[in-house]
Amino acid sequence: MKPARTARDHGTSWTSDVWLWLGAGVVATALLLLIGILTLIAARGLGHFWPAQLELVEYVDRLDQRQRLLGVVVEEETLSRAAWLETSSGDLAELPSGQLQIRRQLLHVGNRDLAPPDFRWLDQHRIAARTLPRDAVALERTAGGRAHGYLDAVYENDVLVASGAAAFAEATERLVRVRSLREAARELRREDIASLSNRLQTLRAERRRKAPPGVSSPGATSPGAFPSAAQDTEIDALEVRYDAILARLRDVESDLERDHIRLRLADGSVHPLSLAQIMRIWQPNAMSFAERLSFYSGSVAEFLSGSPREANTEGGIFPAIFGTVLLVLLMALLVTPLGVVAAVYMHEYARPGFGIRALRIAVNNLAGVPSIVYGVFGLGFFVYVVGGSIDELLFADRLPVPTFGSPGLLWAALTLALLTVPVVIVSTEEGLARIPREIREGCLALGATRAETLLRVVLPCASPAILTGVILAVARAAGEVAPLMLVGVVKLAPQLPVDGNFPYLHLDRPFMHLGFHIYDVGFQSPNVEAARPLVYATALLLVLIIVALNLMAIVLRSRLQRRYGAVDA
Repeated sequence: MKPARTARDHGTSWTSDVWLWLGAGVVATALLLLIGILTLIAARGLGHFWPAQLELVEYVDRLDQRQRLLGVVVEEETLSRAAWLETSSGDLAELPSGQLQIRRQLLHVGNRDLAPPDFRWLDQHRIAARTLPRDAVALERTAGGRAHGYLDAVYENDVLVASGAAAFAEATERLVRVRSLREAARELRREDIASLSNRLQTLRAERRRKAPPGVSSPGATSPGAFPSAAQDTEIDALEVRYDAILARLRDVESDLERDHIRLRLADGSVHPLSLAQIMRIWQPNAMSFAERLSFYSGSVAEFLSGSPREANTEGGIFPAIFGTVLLVLLMALLVTPLGVVAAVYMHEYARPGFGIRALRIAVNNLAGVPSIVYGVFGLGFFVYVVGGSIDELLFADRLPVPTFGSPGLLWAALTLALLTVPVVIVSTEEGLARIPREIREGCLALGATRAETLLRVVLPCASPAILTGVILAVARAAGEVAPLMLVGVVKLAPQLPVDGNFPYLHLDRPFMHLGFHIYDVGFQSPNVEAARPLVYATALLLVLIIVALNLMAIVLRSRLQRRYGAVDA
């Protein structure tokens, strides 16, 4: 028979249930808050790419002058009379009698360079009328932000090609040609010119290294001293090819300026625009749902695969995505062996005593050091000391222009590796401590050496714990911004760290990062309203990348755990 439960047992059970439900409530609340934040970020960020309707608003200003504005409503708010007075500098006499709350809308008018400002707050009680004109067009431009208006005519070399209702179809068709020419010009700059420039710089650097002291030209020294005739011939051939590509690039750029359009704004003014300045053109009020969905998919794809424009407030963020993923992977490759070796020494080889206890305390304290301190250390030690020494030894011919003596990808990865190595050390050491001592003794009894036991038995069994530390390190490193601002990240990187030129992975180059991109667009942008949706979209993408990297590591950890029967750290 089971013993009867006493009143004390009932009290203990009730207290345990209270704490259990309290803990579950806290976890559920945290999950709901996380889901709410992600939903808000996704709605604000991804909603920016949907082709919203263009509204033609007739607005009466404070001077009783009627204005015609064409734009997209991006925000609405309701203010009290006092708040309205503070924000709009208006007069209570303007308000309808008895109206206690004032509703206003933020209209994205666009045309920043044609009729500024591009965002305007409109009071609801001053809007006389609003319509949705089907012939209104929206333009995404290479510079100047979006433009809204009506397409009057299309010109080819100042010759009228189409006007009126046929202008939109003609402009859309010619824009396809412009895109192909723009892509050809981009390929010439990025592939051909960049590759030839890199090869020419390499050959000229070899010429300078082989030159005797005080000699600056090949003809000033004896034959065979420097460089070889074949090398001279290659340099001359590359220069001729370089000039030919430049001439071809000029022809393409000249051909880009062939077509123009006439854009009529809502106020009646007409402005000529080159199709070379336009990325896309669409009529949002005349689009069906399928056309809107196709446009939305293309906009998101362009955002993920394109390069930034307009001080990072337009275009895509592919360089930032690429730089973030490459940095995190390189950091993981550096921090994993460093943290594992340190943990193996501390747990398997170091003798217990004051020294090892002090070392563990130091490792734990390193996890609490502010990240900006690591950035200052990385700048002073890695960039100036190590990088400067490498330049003096290997790249002396390029000085005073630094190669590794300036912030770059390698130094950023090493700085983040130092920042996250305490996490890997602690996690690995805990995993080693969970492996039973009998396993080690059994291996030694069977004739295995201590090194063989460590490499073939202990470390594989501790691999889930090692990957747990790597997961935590990746999650922290991917979101760091402060140290990267000192050791390699830049606002805009003209070249990716990886290309087709030897050595293919250029660790000395600066790079873009999603975390810094969010900071730059959110706090350094000249147009805050235009940049706000991109901040949300970039933040959502950064979260998704961190989740994807962590899921990859979790899947790998699970497989290793099933294979070796290890205990999760």
